Amino acid sequence: MSHQPSYDYLFKYIIIGDPAVGKSTLLAQFMDKRFVLDHNPTIGYEFAAKNIEIDGLQIKLHIWDTAGQENFQAITRSYYRGATGALLVYDISRRETFDNALHWLEEAREYANPEMVIMLIGNKSDLKKREISHQEASSFAQEHGMIFMETSAKTAEHVEEAFIDTAGMIFSNIQSGTLDPNNESSGIKVGPSILRSEPVRGSSGCCQTC
Repeated sequence: MSHQPSYDYLFKYIIIGDPAVGKSTLLAQFMDKRFVLDHNPTIGYEFAAKNIEIDGLQIKLHIWDTAGQENFQAITRSYYRGATGALLVYDISRRETFDNALHWLEEAREYANPEMVIMLIGNKSDLKKREISHQEASSFAQEHGMIFMETSAKTAEHVEEAFIDTAGMIFSNIQSGTLDPNNESSGIKVGPSILRSEPVRGSSGCCQTC
């Protein structure tokens, strides 16, 4: 019986941000298309895996939902290592969660691969109450080299796109040679079909990223 990996590439994701911004509900919506009301605070971390398709290739996402509670910081930091993508989540109705995004970003840049793709996510876009404008968050993300999206884990708006667009950016970085899948710290694993077909390094040959 064959036990070959069912992916062309595997990307490790982490979800970071303050407590109660909706990290676990975003993951539940992406995985199961369900909204979990009053989800219990995550203890330590939760793990999920899902395959998506990019440019005809199977991309397996290994997603670690890390806790925002300060008493679990040591666990969170250990899981920055080897991550190639991060969703940095804040609550659009709570200013302090946005203000703390810089702390999370600095920590991610310190402990993770410097080439990790980070998406800033303003969650709970379904709420009438808003303390952070789309423009303010978008400018902050651009200033700090992040991609940006607003989501609603309740209505599922842009939830799938957040995970897939992050993977798309990672894939583009592989093609351009910015990310080297051969480097163990990249958070990327290459499936056997890719290894057989051609050199993994995206910097060899012509890249179409312009």
